[in-house]
Amino acid sequence: MREHYLDDTIAAPATAAGVGPIGIVRISGPDALRIADSIFVSKDGKKPSSYETYTVHYGHIQDIDEVLLTVMRSPKSYTKEDVVEINCHGGIQAVKKVFDLVIKYGARVAQPGEFTKRAFLNGRIDLTQAEAVLDVIKARTEGSLKAAVGQLEGSLYKDISGMLDSLTSIASSIEASIDFPEEDMDIIKEDALGAKIEIILDKMKNLIDSFSEGMILREGVLAVICGKPNVGKSSLMNLLLKRDRVIVAPIPGTTRDAVEEMISLNGVPIRLVDTAGIGEANDVLYKESALKSKRYIEKADMVLLMIDASTKINEEDLEIIRLVEGRKKLVIVNKIDIGGKDISQKSLHSLFKDNAIVEISIEKKKNIELLEKSILDMVWSGKYAQGEGAILTNARHKELLDKAFDSMLSVSNAVKDAMHPELIAVDLKEAIFNLGLIVGRSVSDDVLNKIFENFCIGK
Repeated sequence: MREHYLDDTIAAPATAAGVGPIGIVRISGPDALRIADSIFVSKDGKKPSSYETYTVHYGHIQDIDEVLLTVMRSPKSYTKEDVVEINCHGGIQAVKKVFDLVIKYGARVAQPGEFTKRAFLNGRIDLTQAEAVLDVIKARTEGSLKAAVGQLEGSLYKDISGMLDSLTSIASSIEASIDFPEEDMDIIKEDALGAKIEIILDKMKNLIDSFSEGMILREGVLAVICGKPNVGKSSLMNLLLKRDRVIVAPIPGTTRDAVEEMISLNGVPIRLVDTAGIGEANDVLYKESALKSKRYIEKADMVLLMIDASTKINEEDLEIIRLVEGRKKLVIVNKIDIGGKDISQKSLHSLFKDNAIVEISIEKKKNIELLEKSILDMVWSGKYAQGEGAILTNARHKELLDKAFDSMLSVSNAVKDAMHPELIAVDLKEAIFNLGLIVGRSVSDDVLNKIFENFCIGK
């Protein structure tokens, strides 16, 4: 994306390309109203530049289409600039012709994310809120949406800016003790200073510790269903999806390729993979399918290992059990409605003494709620419940917060050792700098471009 130009006017379709009931063309910048005046013909004969802010008007874009035109005047708009949105019919040609006309009359085609970038550069939102816009758009579950909306509403910004305010106050006192040594300021020796630093360190650590849970909400968990042929893997996949996605048949080896789908369990995105059965290889295709299943198991965040309750544990089961040894797994014993005598509780607990075991019947839909709860318990390891506070979901934030935390540990140790204020000030400034980068203070153009290049063009 080219460098910051805030003195020109940009435009882009704000709705996805394709056929739909409504298409929106968004214009932002100093010439937005002038362009609207040139192309919009209202029923009352008035020009958009005469309209009050936050008003919607019916008319036509020349002879192209009938539209609704919305005016949002600076500074109370998304970008803090004059913004005009043209709502036309959602056909490909209608949107294209309206957009082309807007460009013809002086707007520039917006770069990806440039509307949100302008909102940040004009001070309407901080950088964490700008990043959250994309997270809201990409949210796939209730949990990921909640985390993204919280960040968009400023939860992370409030925490980071609060730390920055505290650190800036501490830095001012330390700088004063350096600049005016004759005043005999004992700021470094005060117990209150150490207590303030410890409070900030605790806040930083709590945010850092939330990152693994935040990444689960943002990216999801890769859960791989595995087991020998005909144990019920595809049936489990369909059951959790609540639709018939995978072919199910009593013939072993029906599934010949891995199938991946996203499900939501209590707001948590789970990337569920149904793998081909792993067992004795009968042909080249079967060998390749089993090899692909093993690759999925290697990269899985958790394994859903299925055991057939209607048969004894055999060498095929044992091979898979050895394959997933050391992996985070939930043992699912299926077909308890027709089995249970051939597989004993003693043998199960002997094989899986360190793993949770859930006995179910997919056919009878027995213990399915317990299974879903067990999957969630394994995702969170029994230690997390999404609350109302800020949570880290972004690797950029985590990296910068780690650096700030390390700097503050050095500050804490230096204060305890009563070291010279100038040495303390160096690490303190480094912590302030890295926290500032999180919310967008002194951030480079390269970082901004990398953040916004993943946005769609109309946002």
